[in-house]
Amino acid sequence: MATIRPYPFTAIVGQDKMKRALILNAISSSIGGVLIRGERGTAKSTAARALAALLPEIQVVADCPFACEPNGQDTLCDNCRDRLARGEVLPVTSRRTRFVDLPVSATEDRVVGTLDIEKAIQHGERHFEPGVLAAANRGLLYVDEVNLLDDHVVDLLLDSAAMGVNVVEREGISFSHPARFMLVGTMNPEEGDLRPQLLDRFALCVDMHGISDPRQRVAIVERRLAYETDAEGFYQEWEPREMLLSQEIAEARSRLPAVRHTQRDLFAIASLTTSFKVDGHRADIVILKTARAHAAWQGHPAITEQDILLAAELALPHRLKRQPFEEASLDAGQLEERLKKSRAEAPRDDMQPQPDAGETAPSVKKVSSR
Repeated sequence: MATIRPYPFTAIVGQDKMKRALILNAISSSIGGVLIRGERGTAKSTAARALAALLPEIQVVADCPFACEPNGQDTLCDNCRDRLARGEVLPVTSRRTRFVDLPVSATEDRVVGTLDIEKAIQHGERHFEPGVLAAANRGLLYVDEVNLLDDHVVDLLLDSAAMGVNVVEREGISFSHPARFMLVGTMNPEEGDLRPQLLDRFALCVDMHGISDPRQRVAIVERRLAYETDAEGFYQEWEPREMLLSQEIAEARSRLPAVRHTQRDLFAIASLTTSFKVDGHRADIVILKTARAHAAWQGHPAITEQDILLAAELALPHRLKRQPFEEASLDAGQLEERLKKSRAEAPRDDMQPQPDAGETAPSVKKVSSR
């Protein structure tokens, strides 16, 4: 049976903020995922599936159920480490990035995996049954209706996304494997919201609304009908744009380690989050990581004010204090005004912007701005 092509990411009409948040997470998985809130029929799940389909291929250990990255001890599961210790050469292959869909009914064991204690006690063998986090390693983990998921399971997902590793311990026996994935959660606020503690754990958040422009609505209908009539033909029509975006993401990933920032940038970000009375420091870190990813996407050697503004636009709305039933909003003009004020108050420093420690700067190829 032939596999039906997913709807092309580049064929999605409008919703630029959502597409930007997804692309930046694809460039830098360390950002920490994105929560997409909106009414039904606003292309939330379509966009997540479409993004996974155009992500560049990755190298994996061919016979490893955890899709371990062959290079680097910190990206290997316990099984692959043991094999290397025995002098084995790990087989390597390339494959597409996985899209893993987590059902709302998922239990803790289904998510993290299970250890076979009986086999360990009787035969002295450590046997681990992989869960969803194993399947999602180095892929895209999609959680629809995340607000309806058990809070404890959401905590597990967010902890793994933050740490990049899944450790399962039972009766003194433990097993660990990498769990580095792009987390995309979607929800309809009409069906209930996430607790503030969980909401803050999502790095970026986008609020979706139906498109009101009649011409764009016509384009949505026409493209959807064309896709349903001939999915393969519709994909081939959009394939050049899909391949271009895939290449741009791959190039941005390679440029990311060299993107630089200064102490003045950090001060401006800190002043910005302080002016909005944002609790904690997660927002500051997220804005910096997102700004660096956007700079890499645009081909900037160092983050700019525009990179910070676009990052803050995605990182702050769900962290703003609001009254019950009040919708959090962030005016772009207000954000820009506060950033300019923060820049003006930042201490002058004559230091040249530097990449992170241990990173070298590859050549930067200018790409078209969006």
